[in-house]
Amino acid sequence: MRRAVIAFTAFLGGLVFLLSSPAWADGEALKGTLQNQGQPVNGVKISVAGEDGKPVGDATTGADGKWEVPVPKAGRYKVTLDRSTLPKDVGLKFQDRATLDVQVYEGSERNVLFALAPAGKQGGGAAQASSDSSSSFWDRVAQLTFEGFNLGLIIALAAMGLSLVFGTTGLTNFAHGELLTFGAMSAYFFNVVVGIPLIWAAVIAVVIGGVFGYTQDRFFWGVLRKRGSSLVAMMIISIGLALFLRYIFLFFFGGEGAPYADYNAQPGIQVGPISAAPKNFIAMGIELAVLVIVGLALLKTRLGKAARAVADNPALAASSGINVDGVIRIIWTVGGAVASLAGVMLGLSQNVSYQMGFQILLLVFAGVTLGGLGTAFGALVGSIVVGLFIQLSTVVVPTELKTVGALLVLILVMLFRPQGILGRRERIG
Repeated sequence: MRRAVIAFTAFLGGLVFLLSSPAWADGEALKGTLQNQGQPVNGVKISVAGEDGKPVGDATTGADGKWEVPVPKAGRYKVTLDRSTLPKDVGLKFQDRATLDVQVYEGSERNVLFALAPAGKQGGGAAQASSDSSSSFWDRVAQLTFEGFNLGLIIALAAMGLSLVFGTTGLTNFAHGELLTFGAMSAYFFNVVVGIPLIWAAVIAVVIGGVFGYTQDRFFWGVLRKRGSSLVAMMIISIGLALFLRYIFLFFFGGEGAPYADYNAQPGIQVGPISAAPKNFIAMGIELAVLVIVGLALLKTRLGKAARAVADNPALAASSGINVDGVIRIIWTVGGAVASLAGVMLGLSQNVSYQMGFQILLLVFAGVTLGGLGTAFGALVGSIVVGLFIQLSTVVVPTELKTVGALLVLILVMLFRPQGILGRRERIG
């Protein structure tokens, strides 16, 4: 019961803390690559306008077929391809798709795909237009569902570490978002500054993130536990630590977002109604594999059983011969490594910035609380639900209100199932 009260208080405090701070959008843009039969198409004009029809900007494809138009904020935009600028032997595959309605999310650069085909082989016509009109809504729902799973898996990676730390120590760590930022910036340093390929830079960042997590508990949180600091005091300390780390990142990295050197502006691929860059599919596979491996390790290995014993009753676990401090430090190491991986994956979908972990922290707390505090697979389930509701809610609400759906589900679950989707009901008395 005490943990539930502390968790609820922490969540409310975090909500006020997050909403009272300014939101920073960095680098929203629309971009793409025009190709015809695998070859780039040069000199094609692309225009972007807002939902109200006011022009935002335009660009012309270069020799590599790439174009990019920065946009002032998140929202829906109309992207138009000027057919008169296409080469004579190239046309749109579907004649009614010269203008696309595209959603840009906060802090992200959205790829826009125009399907081209050799002249004389285009589709379209009245029947095609009617079919496209009737299926466009469900195509959008399918695309948003895919993007929801993508976002949900990133949130789940971050939420798993937060949930494990809470389960074993009772600490609600508001500095957990900075672990994501630390991982993303570590990968950025090795990839952009040192020049190591992003895959190896990500591996190094995950290792460093694990070391950072271990160091935090060994020389900071562990010391506070031994001194008998209360959980509420440690929670407040974590807010101060988050602010300190955030502005350390700002000092060294700067306030502007920056992309990785690799895997930028990849040509999208079409899988049914879903359009996405290849890196998104690969990233989702890695995220899901890591989540399953960590979850199964908690269930099947001796270390996992020891961690669950510490979470249930630390005193009884210690009397049974379990090194409680050792188990907690391993949990912090795993949590730091997984959070760093989440930061790298988040940096792939948007620019790396000093506030990226802070901006996603509210969603991480929502996923943990929704799935069940202290449960690894609960964090996964809760985060997927949060990601889906955030993206799918944009079908009916403005982008600025996209978190309302996730928070509404969170409130309903807390009312009817306070322990979360996969959490256990605590016995009182």
